[in-house]
This record gives sequence, structure tokens and C-alpha cells, in this order.
Amino acid sequence: MSDRQPRLRERTRRAVRREIAEAANTLFVERGFEATTIDDIASAVGMSQRSVFRYFATKEEIVLGKFDLVVDDMLDALRARPSDEAVWTSLHRVFGVLVALSKAPGHEELMEPVHRMVFETPALFAGYLQKLQHMQDAVVTELLVRAEAAGAPYAPDDPTPRALTAAAFGCLVAAQHSWLASGANTSFAEAVDRAMATLVPRA
Repeated sequence: MSDRQPRLRERTRRAVRREIAEAANTLFVERGFEATTIDDIASAVGMSQRSVFRYFATKEEIVLGKFDLVVDDMLDALRARPSDEAVWTSLHRVFGVLVALSKAPGHEELMEPVHRMVFETPALFAGYLQKLQHMQDAVVTELLVRAEAAGAPYAPDDPTPRALTAAAFGCLVAAQHSWLASGANTSFAEAVDRAMATLVPRA
């Protein structure tokens, strides 16, 4: 029972965070990021400003916080890949988690304007790049664990896992730029596939 209670609290917390983020993103798209205040967001979800700050430390975090939650899902997806699969292929499949998130209810219609807002707002874009770096570090750690478990560990000075991961995430950002440049006229999944296909390492 004691184990179930923390899990229930965490699920409740995630649900509230999701509700706040969805309401905030709608306001950001309608009014602009700078013009939308925490009071506006609190009013939209029926909370006080103080309550909103219990779930998000800053307004930027409301937009970018979802990337902290998706890291575990990405690592689970990586662990589920065959241990002998090419790293590049595994990384490509891991991005399927982000593609699926983009199609989730409440996300799809806001994905293009929210992405555009992130890429065009310096503070948000800087924060986004920091989140991506955190994701990369977590993925590299998992690749090292996978190689060790397969009996083919990387040497300490081998740049391969970090170089491949950095290149894959670079393709992800390139896909986002390309998708936005197209006016979101193609699917995000297709944009990721095209970007990843431009680099096909042998590792």
C-alpha cells in the first residue's frame, strides 16, 4: 500500500502538470509567450499563481518540462531495441517516442505553433537545447550499458557513442527546422526519417 501511494501521487502530479501545460500552450499560441502571464495560466486552470509555481518553477518550464518526462520513455524504447542492432537504427527508433508524443490528444493541433514559438523565442530555444543535451547524456549512458552487457564495451576514449548520439539529435533538430519551414505540410515522422537518412553511419 505504501508503494502504491507515491505512485498515485506521481500520476496525479503528472496529470495536473499536463493540464497546466496544455492550457498554457493554448494561451501562448493565442496571445504570444511574452504576453501571457502566470496569472493568465492560473486563471485558465482554476488555480492560484502559487499553485502553478508548485508544478512549474518558471513560465519557460511549462513549455519545456515535458522533455524531462519523456526521457524515461526514450530510454525504455532504447532498452527494448535488439542488443545487436546498429546504434544509428536504434536511435532512429527512439525518436519514435517524440513522434508519438506529437500525435497525442491535445498536442497535435498545437505542435506546429508551439514548436515555432520555441524556435523563435531565444530564452525558450536556449532552454530547449539544454533539455536536448540532458537527453543525449542519458542516451549515451544507456548505450555504454548496452555495449557492456553485450560483451563489447567501448574504450573510455572512444567517441563513437557520443558522436553518434550527437549526430542523431542534430538530425532531430534539423528535422524540426525542415518541418517548420514546410509549414508543417508533411508529417513530423517523415521529416525525422528524411533527416536521419542523410547520415547513415556504419556503427
